[in-house]
Amino acid sequence: MEKFNCKSANQIDLVNYLETLGHEPSKIKNQDYWYLSPLRNENTASFKVNQKLNSWYDHGLGKGGNVVDFGIEYFRCTVSEFLQLLNGKSISSGISLSLKNENRQSSNLRIADEKKDNPLDKIVIVDVRTLENKLLMAYLDKRSISQEIARQHCKEVDFCLNNRKYTAIGFQNISGGYELRSVNFKGSSSPKDITFINAQAKSVVVFEGFFDYLSYKMMNQKSVKLQTNFLILNSLSFFNKSLQLMEKHERVDLYLDRDTGGIKFTSEALQRDSAKYTDQSFLYEQKKDLNEWLNREQQVNRGHSFRRSI
Repeated sequence: MEKFNCKSANQIDLVNYLETLGHEPSKIKNQDYWYLSPLRNENTASFKVNQKLNSWYDHGLGKGGNVVDFGIEYFRCTVSEFLQLLNGKSISSGISLSLKNENRQSSNLRIADEKKDNPLDKIVIVDVRTLENKLLMAYLDKRSISQEIARQHCKEVDFCLNNRKYTAIGFQNISGGYELRSVNFKGSSSPKDITFINAQAKSVVVFEGFFDYLSYKMMNQKSVKLQTNFLILNSLSFFNKSLQLMEKHERVDLYLDRDTGGIKFTSEALQRDSAKYTDQSFLYEQKKDLNEWLNREQQVNRGHSFRRSI
């Protein structure tokens, strides 16, 4: 199989490539596909791909280019490292593509101007069952999530992509789609949506991703607390769309990521109603998110009982 070089890499259809990375356009106008930027957090789609030119431009960053230019920005790597990733090789920095070498071979990456209606490019759920896969269990352990907690809230999901079958941890949303995670994959099946766990409570705890929700469950296994509802956004782009749901509660505890987007939405919520919304990210202010903080705590307390709760 011929290896990718810069010329052949830049012939990869960028719309298709973004889709395999889990990014779908917010709107399409003629040849222009508009996305919420995959390079940063934003509320209004300002990342444009011109399908005819097979080029991109991020209006928020003021930069753009071809497929290789996007790759080195997205993975924060060198040109050489990005080509290695396309060719299915691992690199010392530990960067990985969504499916590593399994779906990044030339046979599965569509070339610009080829037919775009291939159903094999979509994630298709094949089977859903109780978590048992040892590799997935090892991945959960690495993320400091117990098998018991994972089995209570997640499933083991087989899915097909590019005519190949994969297995991942699945977390279902309210529309029936799944957030899919494994050591080699991060993506979602359609339809993408929020997950709302309704305990008929007057308060709601809000997370950006489901690993933060699982982390919260890990940290509160032995806590006797009042019931609360849970809202997992599964994408920060759903925050504003979920405001109406949040507003139905008397108290909203926000555990968003400590990055630009998470901090921005938290700040806006506090300005909206500081009596209702509470920023709980102070707990992990030195880390990116709750799961990263939990991992650190588990390392520090290795071999000891984990007693801290929130």
